Amino acid sequence: MDTPNLGIPEQLAQRMSMPEQHEYLRSKLSRRKVLASSFATAGVAGGIGLLAGSSGSAYAERPTATSPLAAPRGPVKVDGKLVAPFGRHLAFGADPKTQMRISWQVPFAVKSPYVRVGLKPWELSQKIEAEVRDLHTPSLSKKLPKVEQYYLHAALDGLKPGTTYYYGVGHDGFDPASPERMATLGSFRTAPARPEKFVFTAFGDQGVSYEALANDQLILGQNPAFHLHAGDICYADTTGHGKEGDKYDARVWDQFLAQTESVAKSVPWMVTTGNHDMEAWYSPNGYGGQSARWSLPENGFDAKNAPGVYSFRYGNVGVVALDANDVSYEIPANKGYTDGKQTAWLDKRLGALRADKDIDFLVVFFHHCTYSTATHGSDGGVRDAWLPLFTKHQVDLVINGHNHVYERTDAIKNGEVGKPVPVGASTDPTRDGIVYVTAGGAGKDLYSFPVGVKDSYEGHENDEGTILTFHWTKLRLPDPDTVQWSRVRYTGFSFLAVEVTTGTSPKLTVSALAESGERVDHFEIERRK
Repeated sequence: MDTPNLGIPEQLAQRMSMPEQHEYLRSKLSRRKVLASSFATAGVAGGIGLLAGSSGSAYAERPTATSPLAAPRGPVKVDGKLVAPFGRHLAFGADPKTQMRISWQVPFAVKSPYVRVGLKPWELSQKIEAEVRDLHTPSLSKKLPKVEQYYLHAALDGLKPGTTYYYGVGHDGFDPASPERMATLGSFRTAPARPEKFVFTAFGDQGVSYEALANDQLILGQNPAFHLHAGDICYADTTGHGKEGDKYDARVWDQFLAQTESVAKSVPWMVTTGNHDMEAWYSPNGYGGQSARWSLPENGFDAKNAPGVYSFRYGNVGVVALDANDVSYEIPANKGYTDGKQTAWLDKRLGALRADKDIDFLVVFFHHCTYSTATHGSDGGVRDAWLPLFTKHQVDLVINGHNHVYERTDAIKNGEVGKPVPVGASTDPTRDGIVYVTAGGAGKDLYSFPVGVKDSYEGHENDEGTILTFHWTKLRLPDPDTVQWSRVRYTGFSFLAVEVTTGTSPKLTVSALAESGERVDHFEIERRK
């Protein structure tokens, strides 16, 4: 959407970068006003948190904050036995074969949070201390309360490849290994030591909705090795229009993580940053909230300031996550914040992955669309910054969100159709070019294609030939395009499921599945050795 901000007048917000928005909010809301505002607990608002029944009068003291954003408070007198963890979500470390990050949330401060882990659910002898990252959010909009949130993170290193582990999260008073807590245990599987067949899923723009929940349950049925979320994660910043009436409700994150837990507690949920994920209150570039809520691979060019930029290798696939806010012409709030460092890192990282003889495919995912004809069109900033690198290193698949539809291109080479790729067809990126997929139908309100342009998907093909659309320029103006590359279009909730095979003829079999479970697109990407 437009520039995301929290309670900043429209005329001012349109001219402000993310650091300027951050400074405005911090100066507007004095510390005295912040401390005087009413306290509200996010977990309780989401219907999650306290367990019935307790004994004793112990209370959980507030942990030391890992961020200066937390307002100083005294201990919250809540028995640890009554505080139930929720919102578990996994993510890989830099090496998915040996590293896993476990994150979760509690509605009140707790003593000594930890993870138990083992090879059997009844043998969780290993105990790993958790890090506390608490977030303080003042009342940034009328009728919304102040919110205090506690996010917990544990790093598991030295794991065995291709192994299933069981785990439980807890704290003083809540032991996941106790008989009455066994139902709270989760599990995960590390990446295999050698490439083998697997599936991963992907989408962008989910939010909290019945449609989002339905997509999650279908994703779980794919038994994916991991899931890619291409930005615009929960929409705590609901509109991003820069008006006084804009709302930012930090509690939406709690609802989202509770919604996602059924999948993310066992499937690494790998996110990157969208325009709605720039939350100006927490840090100058708006990513302080993301850093508190997620533990992602720290192998990008700057994990502290750009948490959504990283890479990992799973089997024969190299995956790269990028922050398109850095290069977007459409939404320039964070444009240029890395001073070219992200693009330089991308060049080097793609080169290293492509030089790895055990990697067949390179998959890149980020938020803003490289090629799309729907509401937001295409982002010329993405094209100018990164298309030469995608071509140089022969990227196989690019996954975007931003437009709340499903749209898939033909193979594109030098900005034109390198090879038509109708539903069910196969393409070789070394010869034909790159296929770009917009998978933004994860759960938020759907968008549309240009007037008069019909949906075209499996079993309902409508070859439009030429479509009039646009891309964004440096001046933040839409420049008309006449294109032939829009091959598949589906105005419905959906997600991607990608089956990866190895061997002498490695293949990506890419399918798009609708909310109903119906397949609306499929094609193959092959690399002939």
